Amino acid sequence: MLKGEGMTKQKYDTSLVDELIEGEWPSFIADLKQLGERKPQVEQLLGQMNQSYKDLWNYWQGTVLNVDGYGGGVIARYSELSDEYPDIAQFHTIRIIPPSGWVYSTETLRELCDIWDKHGAGIIQLHGMTGDILLLGTDNKSTYEAAEDLMEHGWDLGGSGGALRTLSCCVGEARCEMACFDTIDLTTHLTNTFISQLHRPEFPYKYKFKLSGCANDCSCSMQRSDMPIIGTWRGPMQIDQEEVAKFVQENGSDYVVENVITRCPTDCIQLKDNQIIVDDDNCVRCMHCINVMHKALKPGKDRGATILLGGKRTLKIGDTMSSVLVPFIKLETEADYKKLTDLVERIWDFWGENGMDHERVGEFINRIGLAAFLEGIGLEPDPQMIKHPTTSPYIKFEELSAPKIDGEPVHDPAIRNEEVESVESV
Repeated sequence: MLKGEGMTKQKYDTSLVDELIEGEWPSFIADLKQLGERKPQVEQLLGQMNQSYKDLWNYWQGTVLNVDGYGGGVIARYSELSDEYPDIAQFHTIRIIPPSGWVYSTETLRELCDIWDKHGAGIIQLHGMTGDILLLGTDNKSTYEAAEDLMEHGWDLGGSGGALRTLSCCVGEARCEMACFDTIDLTTHLTNTFISQLHRPEFPYKYKFKLSGCANDCSCSMQRSDMPIIGTWRGPMQIDQEEVAKFVQENGSDYVVENVITRCPTDCIQLKDNQIIVDDDNCVRCMHCINVMHKALKPGKDRGATILLGGKRTLKIGDTMSSVLVPFIKLETEADYKKLTDLVERIWDFWGENGMDHERVGEFINRIGLAAFLEGIGLEPDPQMIKHPTTSPYIKFEELSAPKIDGEPVHDPAIRNEEVESVESV
């Protein structure tokens, strides 16, 4: 037992989690221990964590806790060891919508820390898998108080459950020359347009947007979202042949061949007389050559985005990567944004009407087929929508029996034509 500040504190066993402090890298355990000196619930959190490591069991139970006016945004956690660790009997997480592109001012971050230090355990995660700011460590009462305080300072709760989840994006044109559209502006627009679907669950299951300004996909949208929006361009990439010559001179032609030419997935790029030649019709805009020779090569001038659909982690049919839905769309004007939001609403209407409970949109497409899905949302098929081309050059035909005359097969086309009226097809 330790005494301090006029109260008795229980010292909990943390021998197993203490081992995570060892080594040359920073440890979250060391940070939590420091925070636990003034937050009793954090000290007890470490105690239960140590117990979980010892028993190989997760002692948390999850449920739903809604703030007034919201159908989600709070992940309720209740401890199965509440008698032993009473201060974390309730240890909820509040999801908060972050600024688009995760661009903060120092003042904003200090304000957020002060609010959470006042109402919660003081633990902040930047950022969760969805992209939210995660504020950990409240009970039922302080959750409502914290939510009110956060909203009074301009913060809003994120999504959870069968709803649109908090959007996230790369920094895009704000700081990256590779970006092909304004990710921050579009993320803000989609959040504001669909804020009701984010706050009030109405879908069969979750729906995630993640936006990346180029094919480098810094927001990992293909693996982690139902609808990735990834920047790309049409037409030729930009080539500065003087910079190409400088790059070849500095690194050697063998380096260019080994690290650029031979790594093109469609063999559409060549090096001739210290100049780069690109077969733009066969270029798949993978960005590898641009990443290596970023001064000499740049994305083309006719820029926009590719819209994909169906990415997610494990659920009914396992992990899936997104596949192309709209090969190219401009994202510059209000009319472009309206075209995108109209498509999203058609997808939600068709999926919401016909999807099963806890069925992600990619699983829904897998169940009903792409043709039926495209018809349902009113979108014309495109060859680029094919997830994977056939690996067999052969086409299977059904073998039909030859027509017969007087019980004998007829193979001669001339006889077939003459006797067409008396032929019975079998």
